[in-house]
Amino acid sequence: MSTEEKSAAPRSLAEALRVRDDVSLAALLRSRPDLVTPVPTDLTQLATRAGTRASVVRALERLDRFALQTAQALAVAADPAPYEELLGLMAGDEGDPAVAAALPRAVALLREQALVWGADDRLRLVRTARELLAPSPQHPSPTGLGPTVREATAGMSPGRIQEILAAVGLASTHDSVSAVSALGELFADRTRTAALLAALPGESREVLDRLVWGPPYGQVTHDPAPHLRALLDRGLLLPTAPGTVVLPREVALHLRAGRAHRTPEPVPPPVEAAATHRPQVVDATAAGQALAALATVEELLKEWDEGGPTVLRAGGLSVRDLKRTAVALDVPEPVAAFWVELAYAAGLVASDGEADERYAATPAYDEWRELPPAERWARLAESWLTATRTSGLVGGRDAKDRTLSALGPNLDRSAAPEVRHRVLALLAGLPEGAAPDAESVLARLRWERPLRGPQREQREQREQGEQREDDLRSRLARWTLSEAELLGVTGRGALAAPGRALIGAPEPAHPAAQPEPEGPGDKLPVPHHRTPPAPAPSTPAERAAATAAAARLLAPLFPEPLDHVLLQADLTAVAPGPLERELADVLGVLADVESKGGATVYRFTPGSVRRALDAGRTAADLHAFLARHSRTPVPQPLAYLIDDVARRHGRLRVGAASAYVRCDDDATLDEILADKRAAGLGLRRLAPTVLAAQTDPAALLEGLRAMGFAPAAESAAGDVLIARADARRTPPRAAPEPVPDGPPVPDDTLLTAAIRAIRAGDLASTAPRRPGHADGADGGPAAGGELPRTSAAETLATVQAAVLTGEALWIGYVNAEGAASQRVIAPIRVEGGFVTAYDHTADEVRTYPLHRITGVAELADDAL
Repeated sequence: MSTEEKSAAPRSLAEALRVRDDVSLAALLRSRPDLVTPVPTDLTQLATRAGTRASVVRALERLDRFALQTAQALAVAADPAPYEELLGLMAGDEGDPAVAAALPRAVALLREQALVWGADDRLRLVRTARELLAPSPQHPSPTGLGPTVREATAGMSPGRIQEILAAVGLASTHDSVSAVSALGELFADRTRTAALLAALPGESREVLDRLVWGPPYGQVTHDPAPHLRALLDRGLLLPTAPGTVVLPREVALHLRAGRAHRTPEPVPPPVEAAATHRPQVVDATAAGQALAALATVEELLKEWDEGGPTVLRAGGLSVRDLKRTAVALDVPEPVAAFWVELAYAAGLVASDGEADERYAATPAYDEWRELPPAERWARLAESWLTATRTSGLVGGRDAKDRTLSALGPNLDRSAAPEVRHRVLALLAGLPEGAAPDAESVLARLRWERPLRGPQREQREQREQGEQREDDLRSRLARWTLSEAELLGVTGRGALAAPGRALIGAPEPAHPAAQPEPEGPGDKLPVPHHRTPPAPAPSTPAERAAATAAAARLLAPLFPEPLDHVLLQADLTAVAPGPLERELADVLGVLADVESKGGATVYRFTPGSVRRALDAGRTAADLHAFLARHSRTPVPQPLAYLIDDVARRHGRLRVGAASAYVRCDDDATLDEILADKRAAGLGLRRLAPTVLAAQTDPAALLEGLRAMGFAPAAESAAGDVLIARADARRTPPRAAPEPVPDGPPVPDDTLLTAAIRAIRAGDLASTAPRRPGHADGADGGPAAGGELPRTSAAETLATVQAAVLTGEALWIGYVNAEGAASQRVIAPIRVEGGFVTAYDHTADEVRTYPLHRITGVAELADDAL
């Protein structure tokens, strides 16, 4: 390297950032958004923030496996390290073409992330990253390497070091430093080290083979065996503590043929297809699942229309209520938890906030039901994709060994939206209609974020009291695959067209149709390298566009809603497909759902007919409704059932006294009083046609209905109360906000403004001044970054001169809050104790009181 090149080489991370262009700085701030919150005052502060432990840990967690392996190799290399040394550590002495081809990309990524700086001949890992990744007894390196000879012999006596030199055939030296250097050079020499190892007995070589790939530490007794003594005498094993020895890094690298990692992974593992289907079959299957999802959510909210389960004191559903919900939906409990959490994430259900707090539908549910089916599904799918609440955790234990309940606290996992989108993006990279092999998806995710599994997610699991073999990202990926199938984002495991649009992936090309494999386990070849999918929609406008596109693609796949049912003589009705909204609403009140599937079977019972009468329908209305919407004649048993229930409905009236029953037929009241089942209601006769009760009206209604009567509730004025299905709603509630995974990614507008402010602040702090000022006689900044100091008269004279000459000045300024800053200004005019100037730091014209300017300095001619 020439003298000019050495002088031009950056001496710090701040200098390396200073030579970057705006595009490169924007890429850094976009990939590490914590650096821009708040906006740094200059590039020196940006570099300092980029080297803090929290920021470096977050950046390391977002590296892929090969980039992380590259950083780990730099942590065990010299500081600084030439590119050739790094290549040797990654590719080994024999070289690996795949590693050599991928290494420039990894180094460029580390540079972009400001984890590595310097030219190729002087690569430097950020100090904090080196401390995190370098081997130590407390934190072994993932490379399995131990300390260097110099580090391992730091506490060794000089006499012992000279004995090792003599044992390996080196001349004694006058001091320990040169002795350690000579020993390190010996072990780094492949030829001489090979000769040294060849003279060892076989048992000694076996010991080295056990330690070579780590961990490099071993235990020895106070009187080691001869084969261990041979290693200790030659410095091939060095003591680090009483009874503990370590394999020096130089020796391990020789035994590894120069490799820092046993298995470098320069290429991501491919996502393999387990089966393939025709795209039309995938889309049709997904559409069927989407319809079933809408029906399930509606059925759930119908169950909770009149007030759902009570809210636990700690929040959430009780285990018993979740079981009841699962039975009502006819699904397993984990699936019921998924639907409950999905409705909550979409803002369709919430707690009512009453004293006896219960879950109920929100007003947004009524608005949602009025949307077309495809738009309703798209709203659910978008809520699922962006939610941080994770239903798969329901039933687990938290840090205090309490059960994690549905709709309860501690279910948010900030990584969930990213994992869901990434899993769907990997599916989008497969051929159209291909269902992935789940294990290959998990392997790909582990390659893309290796640190989040073994470190961060295990920490989160400990904090939450979770004991699982898989890391959280793997479990999130498994849940994503199953939940996407339940929701209709995928069909038969393959990503459907609406799901592809939902994540903003481009429409696939339509190659010639491939035949279906004979078995679901048939593996299909998938190209290794594909064009990466589009990034996740990030802005509200992008998400709205993706959701609308998904709804547009799904709408043609839904069957047209039917306006009829088939009435059967056994008091059932068969709906051969989805029904129109009005028909489905009325039939849902008039009958109970008996079975679901391709066709829905409804059953008419006295209780369901009474429910319709309670909702304000008359017998004539029901007869006309069934005749209008049935493709078959209304069966006589059904007509008799409606007439019989209607004849008895409302003869009894229940109102509030605390509660009373009145009836024009006193014989009916005699029958009630004589019934043993009425004992718990506390009834007594007040008049021939009135009974008083010691219970509330709702309990009285239920008790009389359980006895086989059909009472109706009435108001204080004696009018019959109409019980509508949507009477119970919470106050307006907003959907839960996702918990972000760190600071949000800044948009282009914020990035542009931030870079302009950082550049301007850096100009103010580094612009050279003309010599002759007390603050910087050498033409550089004031010592320690102090503000310039000049008298008031000198400040005024210098500013007035700058107005005439048009020159820029460097000033120190203290605002009204007492905060001091350095600025570069071009004065325009001075009057009334104020200077109006163009502020290069803020990139705008500003006015400053002269008494708040601590001092001025003229800039060098080439400063701007």
